[in-house]
Amino acid sequence: MAAILSFCLTACSQNNNKKENKEASQNTETKEDKEMKKTLIAYFSATGNTKAAAQKLAKEFNADLYEITPEQPYTDADLDWRDKTSRSTIEMKDKSSRPAIKGRCENIADYDVVWIGFPVWWYTAPTIINTFIEAHDLSGKTLNVFATSGGSDVKDSANDLKNAYPQYTWGESRLMNH
Repeated sequence: MAAILSFCLTACSQNNNKKENKEASQNTETKEDKEMKKTLIAYFSATGNTKAAAQKLAKEFNADLYEITPEQPYTDADLDWRDKTSRSTIEMKDKSSRPAIKGRCENIADYDVVWIGFPVWWYTAPTIINTFIEAHDLSGKTLNVFATSGGSDVKDSANDLKNAYPQYTWGESRLMNH
């Protein structure tokens, strides 16, 4: 009886070790795959919080940074969400709003993965993010979303982008508050 019990415990232990080794091997492959993919962190930051999050992500993924810069910078008055006549309020009420951006990411074709970052405005991505997406061919890339927010989650923002641009492959989303 003791021999049978010993045999069973040894067999279970070996199966667990095989399972752990297989999982570790899969995790290593995933990590190596991530490292081999060229990654871009494209972000819009109105006050600097999203920029800090973008820099953190760039370090994590050994990625390049690209700032989505509005042609007309946002002032503090533009960002006053309590003012119904502020620029950000007006843009967010008009779903067709596409604030102009400075330049384009000319080498976007070089990237396999693009993280798109922004502060959450009115529970979703600022319309300048739509301007960026529509100005670039993102076909064949995995698009991930990251956001900063004073109180909202990133899920609604990510779902809004997925629904607006179903032709693209969407991956993970992260809320990156300090």
